[in-house]
Amino acid sequence: MTAEPPCDPRGVANLLLDIIEQRGRQATHIDLQKLLYFAHGRFLVSSGVPLVGGYFEAWRRGPVHPTVYHAFREAGARPITFRAERTNLVTGQRSIVPAPDSPLAREHLDLVAIFYGRFMTGHLIEISHATGAPWDLTVKRTNSMITLGMRIPDDVIKSTFRRHKVAVGSTSPPGDALEDTPYT
Repeated sequence: MTAEPPCDPRGVANLLLDIIEQRGRQATHIDLQKLLYFAHGRFLVSSGVPLVGGYFEAWRRGPVHPTVYHAFREAGARPITFRAERTNLVTGQRSIVPAPDSPLAREHLDLVAIFYGRFMTGHLIEISHATGAPWDLTVKRTNSMITLGMRIPDDVIKSTFRRHKVAVGSTSPPGDALEDTPYT
């Protein structure tokens, strides 16, 4: 895989939502966060560079990209029906953040949507909480040391992401989570 520079996480999220909708599904904010995280982790492992700029944090229900959280938080627990926007600081005009102009990113997100997009929210959370995976290590690390904003560093994602286990025949636990909150 040829490496490309990190993309705007909101543009990647917009593209991921488009791909999921083309497959006849909708995503909630929690679904989007987990799918973005899995896409980022898989891309980082296979290419050696991050898919998105910024960072992920360990929140109660798994990894969350704060920039994407703020872009889509108004959806709450409902399926997302809009796209992330940005504001031109000079004119104040708002516009949709464009999807990355990268066939490589598109191909990668297609594969993530095919594989992970079929899972219910609870199963995505379960996968993101795998023992020994980046979220788990970050949460456990806070018990023994001070961490900045529960950030999950890319080097931790790259070195441990392969520990995510997926039970193909598994079903989501009852009472799928609808919203997420940071650790406080």
